[in-house]
Amino acid sequence: MAHRAVVRTATAADARGIATVHAVSWRETYAHLVDGEDHPAFQIEPRVARWEQNLAAGSFGTVVAVVDDRVIGFATTADPDDPDGDEQPTSPAADDRPDAHRPTELTMLYVLAAAHGTGIGQALLDVALADRPASLWVAADNPRAQAFYRRNGFRTDGTTGAFPPIGATVRMVR
Repeated sequence: MAHRAVVRTATAADARGIATVHAVSWRETYAHLVDGEDHPAFQIEPRVARWEQNLAAGSFGTVVAVVDDRVIGFATTADPDDPDGDEQPTSPAADDRPDAHRPTELTMLYVLAAAHGTGIGQALLDVALADRPASLWVAADNPRAQAFYRRNGFRTDGTTGAFPPIGATVRMVR
């Protein structure tokens, strides 16, 4: 599947595909952490309008992985100068000072479980960040994602937070 995937900048026409991957990936990844099969985080329709707005406003740098005209993964980044780019509540850390430089933040990277292990997540990360310094937040109870990010040079920096409804998160930086 990876050899057929095209990674490109997202367009407004990708909103439904991104919303679908976002909701389905949440269910695939976090169902054991979230109460209720019908939790809003698992619903596609509410995400469609948000993704239409995000793409229209350029809220994130967004790239998609597409196979046979179907979005199967996406990644988003936030500008380091964007005060809304860090959505995670954090414990105090040296880089939380207003004068501290903040690297680009990888705000989301989701790939449908059927495409795990195909290289699509790596391709998305490579296009979204290349080898730039960056930060990201990952569920504390997501060892697969943490291992992926470690292979790409990220390390936890000791800063923790919480992101409802998945609970504890850790920040990783490179």
